Formats: sequence, structure tokens, C-alpha cells
Amino acid sequence: MKVLVTGANGQLGQDVVNIFSQAGHEVIGCKKTELNITDEEQCRQVISAYTPDCIIHCAAYTAVDAAESDIDGAFLVNATGTRNVALSAEMVGAKLVYISTDYVFNGESDKPYQEFDFVDPRTIYGKSKYAGEQMVKDFCSRWYVVRTSWVYGLFGSNFVKTMLRLGQEKNQLQVVNDQKGSPTYTVDLARFLVQLITTERYGIYHASNSGSCTWFEFTEAIFAEGKERLGITVTAKLEPCTTAQFPRPAPRPANSVLEHLAIRLNGFEDLPHWRDGLKRFILEMEQNDIR
Repeated sequence: MKVLVTGANGQLGQDVVNIFSQAGHEVIGCKKTELNITDEEQCRQVISAYTPDCIIHCAAYTAVDAAESDIDGAFLVNATGTRNVALSAEMVGAKLVYISTDYVFNGESDKPYQEFDFVDPRTIYGKSKYAGEQMVKDFCSRWYVVRTSWVYGLFGSNFVKTMLRLGQEKNQLQVVNDQKGSPTYTVDLARFLVQLITTERYGIYHASNSGSCTWFEFTEAIFAEGKERLGITVTAKLEPCTTAQFPRPAPRPANSVLEHLAIRLNGFEDLPHWRDGLKRFILEMEQNDIR
């Protein structure tokens, strides 16, 4: 299958390109310089020139705090840009996978969020990503919306790399212990997408690594794996704190855990447990000599 990836130089995009190539697909990775999704005419020209069978739409405005004061910028990329991709996909008859987020929910539920729960985004980022979901549904006939959470991978900066660095630099480190979610390894998410696109089982999916933890618990696991696999010396004394102690421009959801109902109903293999994903990510860091 010929697969075009938007945002191919991003954290998820790079692993999508690699994993899909390894799976035997013909992959066209488009960076922003090659495909600016906010340019409707360029979007149409590039996608019509390649005529892909499927588009994995990874390009996004993901600066959650910056979006609160850059409303136009967030909606331009996540809503208008996604509309351009959806229209272009429909024009060439391509399937479209839109990568969305747990931020479409308000984060206040005491249960994991199912695909069919009502959305209620509380941030500009969440609202703009949900607007993108609507664009996909409105303008494309063959679509998958894949919501994920707490994503990390080898490429770019992320929470795991930041904690490993701070753990070696700081004497004391406070990490939020009242936000719960499911850390998701980009490789595992990309492998699920490989499963998904070969089917006609369209719709909304929640795809994160299985299990859940708080940011504090995640950091404890990161330090343990870093010590064992990378041989790092953690100098920081890790302490739990509350969200209220670190106010941010965009409110953080207390509950980001996603229920994988659609994965089960459609007979797909679920993503591995987050601890397993973290172990393999740290091993990948070791193999690439990243400390």
C-alpha cells in the first residue's frame, strides 16, 4: 500500500515512516517544508501528485500551553489544515488516519474514557483537535480517528528524556501525582496503525499503551529503567506534588486514561502494557547510545 505521512519529521511521524516501511508499505514522508497542510492549494497538489492509498495525518499544533494565547495558530493547523488534508484525501480516494488526543475530554471522569463518550475539551488545543476530528468526518468518507495520550519516542524531546536528564542534574524533583494516564510508545502506536489501515473497520479508536499510572509513578519507572539499562546515576530525590502546585496556562486533565473498546470490538491486537513499552524504549535509547 502507498502511504503518505504528514508531519513526517515529528516524534510520531518518524516512527510511523520507519514502522510502515519495515512492514513493506511504500511510504512517502512529507515534512512541513514539503507539505504545509495550512496551504490548501499545495496540499491538493502534493497529495494528488502522489495519489496515496492511505494518509497518516501526524502533522499537528501540539504546544498545549502556547495554544491558549495562539488560538488562530492552533485552529489554523489542527482544524483548517486537517480540512485541507481530508478534502485532498477524498479527492484521490485515499483512506485517512487522523491522530487525535485525550484532550478532547474534560479529564474529570472517574472511569477510563470510551470512544463513544461525549467530548468536552477544556483547552484550545483540545478544542482545535476535536475540530479536526469533525473536519475528517465531514469531508472524508473513509476515515479512522485515533486518539492517543502521553506519547514519547526516540525522536524529539519528551517526558521520558526530560526526566532522565533532570534526574541526573537535580538534587530534588517534584512530579505531579494527581494526573493519571497511559504513557504511549510511538513504536507501539505505529504498529497498531499498520494493523488498522489494512482493514475497512473505519471509525474512532482509542490507542494508548495498556494500563495507567500518574506522572509521578511513570517517573519512578523511568528512573528504575534508566539505572538498570543505561547505567545512569539518579541524584534527584523524587517527591510527589499536586497539579495546583504547578499552575499552567492550559488546564491539565486529571484523568487521561483511554478505554480501548473499539480495538476489542473490531478484533485488533491491543497495545502492550506501558511498562513493557517503556522497557523497550529505554533499550532503544541504549542501542542508539542516548543517555
